[in-house]
Amino acid sequence: MPPPAVPHGMCLKVMNDRNMKGGMGSDTNPLKFMDQDYKFLQDYCLKTRQRFVDEFFPPDLRSIGEGLLKPEVMARVEWIRPTKLYPEAAEFVVDTVSRFDYAQGFIGNCWFLASVGALTFQNKLLQKVVPDGQSLRQNYTGLFHFRFWRFGKWFDVVIDDKLPTINRQLIFVKSKTYNEFWPALLEKAYAKVCGSYADMHTGRVSEALLDFTGGVHMHYDLKSAPTDLWEIMYRASQSEVLMGCESPPGNEERLPNGIVLGHAYTVTKVYQVMSGRNPVQLVRLFNPWGDSEWKGDWSDNSPLWNTVDDENRKQLLVSDNGEFWMSMKDFLGTFDNMDICCTCPDFLEGKSACKWTSKSHNGSWVTGSTAGGCMNHPDTFCTNPQFWLSINEMDKTCEQSQNNVLVSLIQKPDKRNRRLAEHHGIGFCVFAVPPEMKSEGKLRSSFFSRKPVVTSGDFQDARQVMKFFRLEPGEYLIVPSTYLPNKNADFILSILCKNDIQIQKDTERTEKDFLVDLIGVSESGYTEKEDEGSKTKFLFRQYSDQYKIVDAEKLQQLLHDNLLRGRKNAEGFGLDSCRSIIAMSDLCVTGRLQASEFDRLWNRITTYRDIFYSMDSSKDGVLSLNELKNALEKTGLHLNEDILNLMVVRYGGASEQISLEGFICLVMRLNCMASIFQKLCENGKISLDESEWIGLTMYS
Repeated sequence: MPPPAVPHGMCLKVMNDRNMKGGMGSDTNPLKFMDQDYKFLQDYCLKTRQRFVDEFFPPDLRSIGEGLLKPEVMARVEWIRPTKLYPEAAEFVVDTVSRFDYAQGFIGNCWFLASVGALTFQNKLLQKVVPDGQSLRQNYTGLFHFRFWRFGKWFDVVIDDKLPTINRQLIFVKSKTYNEFWPALLEKAYAKVCGSYADMHTGRVSEALLDFTGGVHMHYDLKSAPTDLWEIMYRASQSEVLMGCESPPGNEERLPNGIVLGHAYTVTKVYQVMSGRNPVQLVRLFNPWGDSEWKGDWSDNSPLWNTVDDENRKQLLVSDNGEFWMSMKDFLGTFDNMDICCTCPDFLEGKSACKWTSKSHNGSWVTGSTAGGCMNHPDTFCTNPQFWLSINEMDKTCEQSQNNVLVSLIQKPDKRNRRLAEHHGIGFCVFAVPPEMKSEGKLRSSFFSRKPVVTSGDFQDARQVMKFFRLEPGEYLIVPSTYLPNKNADFILSILCKNDIQIQKDTERTEKDFLVDLIGVSESGYTEKEDEGSKTKFLFRQYSDQYKIVDAEKLQQLLHDNLLRGRKNAEGFGLDSCRSIIAMSDLCVTGRLQASEFDRLWNRITTYRDIFYSMDSSKDGVLSLNELKNALEKTGLHLNEDILNLMVVRYGGASEQISLEGFICLVMRLNCMASIFQKLCENGKISLDESEWIGLTMYS
């Protein structure tokens, strides 16, 4: 099976951004995870009569991951297809999909399986995650696919059906019906998304709930839950909603009342019964272990069921299946928190005709640029991304007394493997903006001396923080941040509101024709004194060959002798960098510089050198990233924030500092590429054939 060619990171980013703008990444038009096309692979396997083997999630110990199984156990693992385990009986689904189809295996992924239990109640959502038409019989190729929402986009995830077994028994999620395999295959697909099976070990139920819906997440601390939480849960249960909860922290210890500490459960039903003449609000929960049920009031063997009429008792009570009832009072006192995930929170409005609208923005915290930290760092807090929120008057059909805004902040992982991803402390602040300031762009530090009207609360080292609150019509500024400054991460900021809203990122409020503003850059801007001109001519004569030209080797020697000698933290110009500098200065495309071209280049280099040292306030021979921003503006380059962040990532390196050599190469290349685009573009786009594209990108 030939693996698809995977484009490099920046190309992949451009492709994904274009696809998102074109509607890809939605639940109906998902992106291809790791660029694997299910239809192409299925057709290929059918035509060649092959069984699919996934090279990106191979059936070996790499996909199980480190630390999950002991070496002696790992050595016994055998990857077997369902059709080999049960040649005549294997089925993808037996009868229907149900929460009672499976039980947890060797991984501590109850958070994932509790979410799967919730998913089985919602057919529309289930069909998004588990596409129809998959079978272990008809058109069988050993290839399956599932869909998950991951950090703002839906992905179609391809897997083979080789499953890890010991003694021909599944070692992870187990089907209660011996020949049914949808739970194991779904788990394998999610393990691939996470990086390995080991990367699924421990988590929060909200994570998988969100990945199954791609919608709105509401989190409730049950110790401070709203008084109408049961009513909210009841309305949610009547809608397209997934609900889960978690017991207090612990090492999966079973309490005398049957509840397991540090464990995730599915909320499967919310119902009110009449106990005699008294109404009782109940909650039904499911343990993904398939056993270990609640033993208190309204449990399976509770005498309180004798106070309920026969019809309700027979309908509601099923014994020893991992599912149990408890009163809302016991639910609040026994469990720690609860999560609701849905595509739209209209159920919050009860009988109101009010509809919620949502907006999302992607952003980045970049060290030295947009990673300003929390309000404890007043000098840098203003550098964080800023989002302007305009809330219009509320429709009269909406209730005025309730919360009308939900803000969610999700930080994206910095690594492929879920367990290796670093979570920074994250949060957000909301500020009211006076009418006289509503036309401004990015606000400076003086604005933030005022108190925010809302915050997300304590900063959390979590994938997501959210807050549900009320804002009156007006102008507001939302500032998401990490707790500490200079922490790199990408994020998604989502705002839901009952009112009509408009939201803009600060950089969108000051529109320019081009992302890189060259208005301050011109060749006439480079001036030289008479003595400098004489020195330039002398240098050219000293380093040029008999043909009166300077090549990359001579330029490298010249720069080291005359620009870097005796300088602090000098890295040295690499030969490839010198070739690139010549390519960007060589008007005749010869790979060498004539006298006039060298004069022009040396004038630019010395100008950039002078700017570099004038901005190096610490006199340590390198630029911090704040100093870099000022230095770029001094050269006449005014960068869009997204491009500036990209330059920081590209040229900052591990030290997050820019040497003189790096600064010169950065400014020359940025100037060159921006100039090429602006000279060739029509209506904001350029058209190149393959030869032109390769020539421009490779010879620069």
